[in-house]
Amino acid sequence: MDLVQQIKQLEEEIKRTPYNKATEHHVGRLKAKLARLKEELEKERAKSTRQTLSIKKEGDATVVLVGFPSVGKSSLLNALTGAKSEVADYDFTTTKPVPGVLEYKHASIQIIDMPGIVEGASSGKGRGKEVLSAVRIADLIVIVADVFRLDSIKVVKRELYESGIRLDQKPPDVVIRKKDRGGLKINSTVPLNIDPKTIAEILKEYRIHNADVLIREDITVERLIDALNGNRVYIPSITVVNKIDLMDVECEEAIKVSAEKGINLDLLKEEIYRKLGFIKVYLKPPGEKADMERPMVLRKGATVADVCRKLHKDFVENFKYARVWGKSVKFEGQRVGIDHVLSDNDVISIYT
Repeated sequence: MDLVQQIKQLEEEIKRTPYNKATEHHVGRLKAKLARLKEELEKERAKSTRQTLSIKKEGDATVVLVGFPSVGKSSLLNALTGAKSEVADYDFTTTKPVPGVLEYKHASIQIIDMPGIVEGASSGKGRGKEVLSAVRIADLIVIVADVFRLDSIKVVKRELYESGIRLDQKPPDVVIRKKDRGGLKINSTVPLNIDPKTIAEILKEYRIHNADVLIREDITVERLIDALNGNRVYIPSITVVNKIDLMDVECEEAIKVSAEKGINLDLLKEEIYRKLGFIKVYLKPPGEKADMERPMVLRKGATVADVCRKLHKDFVENFKYARVWGKSVKFEGQRVGIDHVLSDNDVISIYT
């Protein structure tokens, strides 16, 4: 029996098995085995398939537009950035990633119009695998639907999930330290709804028989499997419904826009900026006044090293120390090292 047949058989068995306390261990192991076989199948296909779509990241962050064909992704890119992505009244107008740049609040945000995907994309339908593989490098995913295809939102989210992309989630808070002997020791810092026996069964499916496991969240079977696979990416998202000038619809989870008429584009720009988690840092050359007119834009969690890299690689190589004024330090002008984490509106002087 080949991998495809094994996967299909497992999926059918999971559907047939009622989920309750008595079957929790069995279903957990089945799901773990299914995820492992899917991963093996992906590796086999990757060897025989040449990926032809790629994205070169530029600017302060990269945003990708993902959705069905003909929902207005190209029109939205053009309206946000002034790019020249081809627009037409037929499907699959965009055949390769088309970039544009949104300049907003001193941030240079790269926005990329991706070729349309359809149901089954994560299994290889159309050019879905190539598109979804390229999307993984994004800092933010914008799911685009139109007023006539609201059902496509769920489909696109499912295809992203099946390709290992987790929207609006943090990585599972699980630490696994493998050992040579001693069996499995499972500890948690929070109460768990999942049975430790189920956790052990899942670990064994991944051939982990000796390990110290620390779980710091109320883990689900799916989240534990994600932690074990290690190839998941965690990306924030925004959902957009386009063409509201043609028909109004109810969709609480989305920002409703019209790329054609320019409706709510400012609202969308602000949400993109907010979701990317930007901070502004002001540079103060040693012995001079700080330049408060032109901030450097960084992502939340950025360090002094990130500032140095943005200025020039020599600043990293020749770095001695920095002085910082602002919320990230205990007192104004505090001397800090290259790994110091900065806060919004900090002022920084770098000494080389």
